[in-house]
Amino acid sequence: MKIAVTGCTGNVGTAVLRRLATQGTVGEVVGVARRVPRARVPAPYDTVRRWVACDVGAPDAEDRLARAFDGMDAVVHLAWAIQPSHDRDALRSTNVAGTEAVLRAVDRAGVPHVVVASSVGAYAAAHDDVPRAEHWPATGLASSSYSTDKAAVEELLDAAVARGLAVARVRSALVFQRDAGAEVGRLFLGPLVPKRALGGPLPVLPWPAGLRLQAVHADDLADAYVRIALQRAEGAFNVAADDVLHARDVAEVLRARRVLELPVTPLRTALLAAWEARLAVVGPGWLDMALGAPLLDTTRVRELGWRATRTARQSLADVVDGLAEGAGTGSRPLHPRRRVLGGPVTPVVAP
Repeated sequence: MKIAVTGCTGNVGTAVLRRLATQGTVGEVVGVARRVPRARVPAPYDTVRRWVACDVGAPDAEDRLARAFDGMDAVVHLAWAIQPSHDRDALRSTNVAGTEAVLRAVDRAGVPHVVVASSVGAYAAAHDDVPRAEHWPATGLASSSYSTDKAAVEELLDAAVARGLAVARVRSALVFQRDAGAEVGRLFLGPLVPKRALGGPLPVLPWPAGLRLQAVHADDLADAYVRIALQRAEGAFNVAADDVLHARDVAEVLRARRVLELPVTPLRTALLAAWEARLAVVGPGWLDMALGAPLLDTTRVRELGWRATRTARQSLADVVDGLAEGAGTGSRPLHPRRRVLGGPVTPVVAP
C-alpha cells in the first residue's frame, strides 16, 4: 500500500509513522507537513520516502495536496492547529478549510480511502458516566472553538461520504506520549507554568468539580489508525484506554499531597480573565469541553482487533515525565524545550 499522512510531524503523526514502519504491507509513505524535517532525519521520520511541505490552510493547498496524493491508496489526515488560540480565523483556516482542501485533493487524486482525525471533542455534551458509542451526536459544544471546528469537520466528512468517498473518522480521547511533553507544555500550559514542578511532589492539585478524563497513548492510537487504513474500514471509531482518570488518579501521578476541588463557575471566570489578559494560552472553552465530554464506548474499534496496551494512567505518567524533562523529538512541533531540531520549510522532495 501507498499511504500519505498529513500532520505527520506532530503528536499523533510521529506515532503513526512509527507504526507504519512495522508494516510490511506498506510500500511507500508520503509525509505532508507545514514544516518538514531536515534532509537527514532520525526515526520515525526516516519511514517517509517522500516529503511534501504544505500548509493545508494555504490558498494553493488543494493543488499541492492533489499532486502529493497522486497514486496513493489511502490518506490519513492528522493536520490540526490548537494555537494561536486568540486568532479564530487562523484556527478555522487550518482546521476546517484545511480539511476541506484535503478532501477535495483526495477527490481529484482519485484516492479511494481517507482516514481523518476527529475527537471526543466533536461530540455533544453528556454529563454522566454512561459510555457513548459512535451514534452519539457529533454536533460539538458551542463555547469551545476546538469542538465547533471538529463538528464542522464532521459535516465535511458527511458530505464526502454522500459523494461516494470511503471515509473513516477517528474520535479519540486525550492523546499522550513522553515525546509530546514539551509540545503539551507550550500548547496548553504556556510559559508561566513551571513545567519541572509537574514531576512532583505537589503540595496541592486544584481540580474542577466533576471532571473526569479518558486518554490513550499515542502509540495505541496510531495502531488504530493503521488498522483502519490497512483494513479499509469506514465510519466512526471511538478510541480510548479502558480506565477513566479521576482527581485521585491524577494526584497520584503528580504525587500531589491533596486535591483541592474547585467550583466550576468561578474557575471558568478566572480562566476567561487570564486568557483575555494573555496570561493563559487556552480559554474556558477547553474547560467546558472537558467537563461535557462523554465517556467513549470503544466496542467498534475492538472489532478490528485493536486493544490498548497502556492504561490512561500510564499514558498520563508518560507525558508528565516528558513535561518535567521538556522531552521532544526531531520535528518543529515536537521540539524539546531549549532545543529546536526541526528544519526550515524546505521539502526534501518537492511536490
